[in-house]
Amino acid sequence: MIKVTRLNDSVLIINADMIQSLKAIPETVITFTNNDKIMVKEPIEEVSQRIVDYQRAVYSAPGPKDCLSPDLI
Repeated sequence: MIKVTRLNDSVLIINADMIQSLKAIPETVITFTNNDKIMVKEPIEEVSQRIVDYQRAVYSAPGPKDCLSPDLI
């Protein structure tokens, strides 16, 4: 989930996995997989970076030491 700001300053938390595309016109338009669209204040580069950061956090595999208790290392 990522946080974005609509043009009326309301804050939304959206599911980054449901984003289909981003477009700058100059506001950023987010299109979801169900074809819903929202305009947000953040520049396209910032939204894109938030998506990448979210995906890294969620989908990165823990290393071998991350799975072991400190007593076993």
